[in-house]
Formats: sequence, C-alpha cells, structure tokens
Amino acid sequence: MTTVHAHEIALGIESFGADDAPLVLLAGGTTMLSWPDALCERLAAGGRRVVRYDLRDSGESTTKDPDAPAYTLRDLAADAAALVDALGGGPAHLAGIGVGGMVAQVAVLDHPGAFSALTLVGTRAVAPGPADDDLPEHDQATMGRLFARAMPDWADREAVARFAADGAKILGNDPVAARKIAARIWDRTPGTAPPVQLANQMGLVFSRLDCAPRWRERLPGIEVPTLVVHGRRDPFFPVGNGEAIAREIPGARLLVLDEAATAIPDTAIGEVTEAMLTLG
Repeated sequence: MTTVHAHEIALGIESFGADDAPLVLLAGGTTMLSWPDALCERLAAGGRRVVRYDLRDSGESTTKDPDAPAYTLRDLAADAAALVDALGGGPAHLAGIGVGGMVAQVAVLDHPGAFSALTLVGTRAVAPGPADDDLPEHDQATMGRLFARAMPDWADREAVARFAADGAKILGNDPVAARKIAARIWDRTPGTAPPVQLANQMGLVFSRLDCAPRWRERLPGIEVPTLVVHGRRDPFFPVGNGEAIAREIPGARLLVLDEAATAIPDTAIGEVTEAMLTLG
C-alpha cells in the first residue's frame, strides 16, 4: 500500500498485477477493503492491473474533518479521474461498491474520457437521503436493529471488530469476514477519534456531503460497457435499486447474486471476476 497525489490530495492505494496491464480502478465504499483481496488477485491473474483505493477521510487518504467534509460527491468523482491520470493507465475500467458506486456513476458521467468500462456493486442512482418514489428504500426493520446498537469504544480494536461482526449478521453478510476486515480497517485508521473511526468503519461521513445536482436522469448518457452487480438479499439498497440502474444505462448487464447481501461473498468472487473481465 502507498499513497498517490491526485486532484491536490493524497489517496491511499494498493496495486495488484503488472504495471503495464489494462487498469481496473476500484473505488472503496469508503475504504479500499470493501473490495475482497481474492477478487483483486483474480482480476490481476486475468491480466489486469488492479488498483483499489480509499475515498477521502478514510484509510491512507487525506483525512481532515469527517464531521464537516469540505468537498462534494463530484469532487470524489474528480478524484477518480485524477487518479487514473496519475497512474498513467487510462482509460480505465472503473468499479465502485456502495458509496463508491455513486462516485463511479458520477465519475463516468463527468469525466467520460478517463474510463473505458463501469462496474457498479450494491449501490443506487441517487445520493444519501430520501430515495425516489420508484426505488426501494432501506429495510426499516433492519435499519432499526443496525442503528439501535450502542457505539463501541473506538479505542478498543476487539470491540470494534465485534461491533462489525454483529452488524454483518444483521445485514446478512458473513460475520467472520466482517470481523477480520474491521480489524484491518482499525489498524489502518489514523487515530481513534470517533468521527474518524466512523468514517472508516461505517462511511457515515458521506451522509454529510453536498451531493447536488442529481445524476440519475443522466444515466442514459453513459456509453461505456456497464456491469451492475447486486445482492438479492441486500436490505440497505434493496435489489430494485440495481435493477433500476441496469434499465437506465444502455446495454448494461445485471448480475444478481442470489445469496449476497451488501458485501461480495467468497462464493460469488469467481462469478463477479469473470463478469468484470468479460466487460473489459
């Protein structure tokens, strides 16, 4: 892992594969560890240069004040395009998961010359806040259980890992995998201040961003090959959100993972990798 300066900020990255191979850029949701190691390794084995990165205010990327971020969703999208330029591998296949999927949509719309393909995993076509009337909202019972929990002691690595494992059970993800990832995220987080840990562990900083203007109506203008991956059991962004994106981007392929919730499970890594390699 290292950092690259792009768009006048530092972005934490990790690279897999040969430097001269076609570039696949993986936008974290919000940290790079949202993307499984095994998927990165398989993409690299398929002849790709894979670079996963942390969004601002997470991991090794520039962290200032997660309680009052001085940037917008479109700035995060510009970060992705600037990172492609800094890495010298453009145009790149851009993939985003969760929050990173929102970033990826706007990046391809605002900076089409930087990207050759698009993969969107477990995301939706509107920013945080009320969903459009035709899009399924968060499952309220699941969200009630998720956010009713007391926050852990952020200075306690094991407590944070347990908190993540418990959250994974509620969401329908693998709690063992979530515990391991949370511990790794904790190790990479610059300090134990609650706002910084929240930004890394739960991505709550994104709910404070200025995400105007809307971009859903622009989706039919995306001209690059697009793959939309969504878990059928996702209670946070129910699968209807992924189905809507796939309908609105011309020629998009929809891959629904029947046994998945919000994360890419180990059992689906091969299928997702193959679909991404086929895309470009």
